[in-house]
Amino acid sequence: MMEQASPNLTVDTEIDRDVCKLVHQFTHRLDVHVRRVAETLDMTPSQVIALRELSDPITARELASRMSCEPSNATFVLDRLEQQDLVRRQPHPTDRRAKQIVLTAAGQRRRAEALDLLGARSPLTSLTAAQQRTLRDLLQAMVSPVV
Repeated sequence: MMEQASPNLTVDTEIDRDVCKLVHQFTHRLDVHVRRVAETLDMTPSQVIALRELSDPITARELASRMSCEPSNATFVLDRLEQQDLVRRQPHPTDRRAKQIVLTAAGQRRRAEALDLLGARSPLTSLTAAQQRTLRDLLQAMVSPVV
C-alpha cells in the first residue's frame, strides 16, 4: 500500500518543474503513439481510445468519463463507431432511461487489434511490469481527490 502524502507538505520547485516537464513529454509520446495506432487502423485517436475503454457494456456517460471528455464528444465518437458497425446501443438492463454501448463482433475484433497495437511500442514498454504498476499507482495517488 502506498503511503499517503500530507496535504500540508510543500513541494520542491525544481522537482515540481522537472515532474511537470516529464509528464508533458510522456503525455506527448503517448499522444503520438495513439495517433500512429489510429492511422494504422484508419480511425481517429478518439475512436481508438473509445475502443480501448469499451471492455464491457457501459453507458455513453460512463464512456465519456473514462475518456476524460464531454458526453457530447463521446456521443459523436460512438455515432461514428456505430456507422462502422463496431458498436451498437442496446437498452440498459436496469435503467429504462439509459442505453448501453456494446461492441459488435467486428468491434471486438477491431478492439483486440487496437489493444495489440497500443501495447506494441508503447512508451510504457521501456519500464518493467513492476515499474508500470508503480507509475500507475503514483499517478492514481496524484489525481485522486484529497480527503
